[in-house]
Amino acid sequence: MNLPKTLFKMALPFLERAITAADDLVSDYLQPRRAKGQLVVQSYVGWGNPEQQELQGRVLLPRVTTPPRVGDARWRNFLNVMRRLFSREVGGVEVAGQFQGQEVRGITGPDGYFSLQFQPRSQVLPGWYEVPLRLMGRPEVTRARMQVVGQTAFGIISDLDDTVIQSDVTSVPRMLMTSLTGNARTRMPFPGVGAFYHGLVQQGGGRNPIFYVSSSPWNFFDLLWQFLSYRQIPLGPLFLRNWGFDLLGGHGDYKHGVIERIFARYPDMKFVLVGDSGEHDPQIYAEVVHRHPDRVLAVYIRDVTDAVADEAVLHLREEVRKAGVELVLAADSLYAASHAMAMGLITPEQMRRVQRAVARDYGWA
Repeated sequence: MNLPKTLFKMALPFLERAITAADDLVSDYLQPRRAKGQLVVQSYVGWGNPEQQELQGRVLLPRVTTPPRVGDARWRNFLNVMRRLFSREVGGVEVAGQFQGQEVRGITGPDGYFSLQFQPRSQVLPGWYEVPLRLMGRPEVTRARMQVVGQTAFGIISDLDDTVIQSDVTSVPRMLMTSLTGNARTRMPFPGVGAFYHGLVQQGGGRNPIFYVSSSPWNFFDLLWQFLSYRQIPLGPLFLRNWGFDLLGGHGDYKHGVIERIFARYPDMKFVLVGDSGEHDPQIYAEVVHRHPDRVLAVYIRDVTDAVADEAVLHLREEVRKAGVELVLAADSLYAASHAMAMGLITPEQMRRVQRAVARDYGWA
């Protein structure tokens, strides 16, 4: 038995309560004072179906970050990352949002987060919308994005780090160097991932929705959104984690919870799941298949680990196959795209676009 580990687990609930109590005391002192100054509403991406939608965001004190550029020095990027991480949130502030003739209000919590739930009187047509947000008693308006999803061929749920973005999560030193000293212009996607995702999104004659579920903190929302936009990777709602003590909680439990919410919001939709072998995506997705074998079309796992770790993924592949779903351990986007084409998830023309994109990204063309 590992005594230090056992003692830590026993002490963890008390430590959590102590930190929470201390945080509450600090918040009770700071929040009323912060609420009197200049405030910023950081809106995330709203999502929903024609009957019900939700939008989350956060109220913060202003911060100064410089726009990302390819030639930015690492120290400048590091300072911007630190400004994001050490944000100054504002609780107890009322936020109002208007969507389809309905006004909904919410109060920010101690960490500055708010959530607005909309239920318009009539169904909303699928598409992208703007939602005006304002702080009660203040004239400034922030415009949030909202995606309403209707009937589609399927949906895509994707991880970000080491699935879309090269993050080196299997090496802590390299991961920290990449994450802390890069920006939205210098962080690199995997070759061909944008073309592959565009193929999945465009298949079926409509626009299949994509949802990004990551364990990165909400503090990085703007950086990740800018990265996706700059690299022309399909945009969709991002589900991130609260930067705080709860980041020590289970990665798997968090992702399971988000995926279950997405499945519940779109009960008739089937999904393609995309992740990597660097963390727990294979195990998480295998459990999703076990719970919903008729809701998953395919699982794609980007191989970023060594042969020993791959053995565990290959074992899971056999378990997933028993449920009638293919788990593909893919070395690159081309391998995943070729399987997707064989399944009819992308067209031959979209496959050729992935090939051209990979050749361009590797400098072969």
